[in-house]
Amino acid sequence: MALKDIIKRYKFAIILIRAIRRIQFIIFPYIFSVISFNIKKILRVSRIYKNSSYEKLRSIKGKHKGERCFIVATGPSLTIQDLEKLKGEITFSMNSICLAFDETEWRPTYYGIQGIHVFNQLKDHVTKLDVQGKFIGDTISWPKINQNDYIYPLNLLNHSQTHKKYKTQFSDNAFSVVYDGYSITYSLIQIAVYMGFKEIYLLGVDCKYPKDMNHHFKEYGHVDPTFLSAVEKMINAYKVAKKFADSHNIKIYNATRGGMLEVFERVNLETVLEKNTKLLKKSV
Repeated sequence: MALKDIIKRYKFAIILIRAIRRIQFIIFPYIFSVISFNIKKILRVSRIYKNSSYEKLRSIKGKHKGERCFIVATGPSLTIQDLEKLKGEITFSMNSICLAFDETEWRPTYYGIQGIHVFNQLKDHVTKLDVQGKFIGDTISWPKINQNDYIYPLNLLNHSQTHKKYKTQFSDNAFSVVYDGYSITYSLIQIAVYMGFKEIYLLGVDCKYPKDMNHHFKEYGHVDPTFLSAVEKMINAYKVAKKFADSHNIKIYNATRGGMLEVFERVNLETVLEKNTKLLKKSV
């Protein structure tokens, strides 16, 4: 009897073959990657190995101790006027924000990117970007490392696979690990904490993917294939970030206009900036 006929006749054979393939192509590679990642992390953090691509991150630990920053995401609620108002502030931004630079003189202090598909579509813009620092997830093969480029160790956990439980972790040591939280924004929050910021304001973090497919401040043809479940994933991750922040005297606020992110206390961007302006005038 041919193998094909046996498989058709015995259903358990199909189940067995599927199980073997899952072990061979999913479970074993995942276990190997976890072990490899953690061994490298231990060697790096213990300073047994000092030549990793992440070494430069050590130089910015606590660089902005006690300061505040704005993390500007690229949700459709963001406007050019918002960017103009942030001139003079320490800002992080990401991904397609560079497509707005022909409309504003504002530039982020720091820029982050970690999605390989996003990078491939924006490569020409991103590599030419002149900012104080670029934070690049090590899932991307960066063409050339410059003085202000920082590669960070991104731990994807099991997030690259389809699963029902949206769990993540939060790291305050970007040199050791940056955990995936289903968005580059989550990674930048961890990096901001590592750099010492005590007040973090989120802007353009809509956590919402409308049915009209208008998902970004500046559309560039990229659609997250998991967008139907992405909102739940991101919000669960932000809850982890809030728990960490609350226990470490770090304030994270949501200055986004609208959207579905209710994990953090909402604030009005104009009010925050106006209050800071008044404090600066008093101190002069």
